Amino acid sequence: MSPAHGPAIQVRGLTKSYRELRVLRGVDLDVAPGSILALLGANGAGKTTLVRILATLLKPDGGTAHVHGLDVTTRAARVRESVSLTGQFAAVDEILTGRENLVLVARLRHLRDPGRVADDLLGRFALTEAGGRRVGTYSGGMRRRLDIAMSLIGDPPVVFLDEPTTGLDPQGRLEVWQAVRELARQGTTVLLTTQYLDEAEQLADRIAVLHHGRIIADGTLAELRRLLPPATVEYVEKQPTLEDVFLAIVGDGDGDDGTRTRTDETVDAVAPTARAVEEPR
Repeated sequence: MSPAHGPAIQVRGLTKSYRELRVLRGVDLDVAPGSILALLGANGAGKTTLVRILATLLKPDGGTAHVHGLDVTTRAARVRESVSLTGQFAAVDEILTGRENLVLVARLRHLRDPGRVADDLLGRFALTEAGGRRVGTYSGGMRRRLDIAMSLIGDPPVVFLDEPTTGLDPQGRLEVWQAVRELARQGTTVLLTTQYLDEAEQLADRIAVLHHGRIIADGTLAELRRLLPPATVEYVEKQPTLEDVFLAIVGDGDGDDGTRTRTDETVDAVAPTARAVEEPR
């Protein structure tokens, strides 16, 4: 199977058990090249196990899996050259600067001109101004963006993101979402595991639901919505969510450290409401 003529990821009948615990019970899945697939599932559904098999970190008990046209069992070394895995926690060195982290990985991959590779990725992920600072001073969103940037060194055609926004604040989540969208725009195939339904809605071309070790639903958001009865039209007053309020207060300007800061306009917009709450009646 050539990646140019088939799915970037193809899984058929995949099974995996840990002693008596059956984690994957016959998973079937296709991911088109250059697309984002969100894999949804509760804790223990088997999401991380599936990703680790696709990344050649685990061997399946049965079934087949191909990544970029390569069998993950018989051609594991070639698969590892074609993929990158970003786990649930950012794998960055906090003592080094952001640029030094990128240069280190580029050298480990034996790339020419590691400095240029690092500078290109810092610019791509809006980290140029923070590139000379120690990563220990970065916000959670900045560390995650750096982690994703490191995973792209060598231009892997397939990237696995295992719950990339776990533990991030709302602004950090938005920064990571933008980074993931940028991956897809560059033609990278992304398999994203998440427990956040809004994350899947925002990012995914297709959504698959993994439940008790099997894919029980797979399709676009529109296709999945058609599984439910037709929607009824109701007129309601829409109130802003807490996330809307948070982002309005914080604003959308970039600070010196690469994080978002509030703007005078957004503060003026929300100030009357805030003052109304504070004033005695």
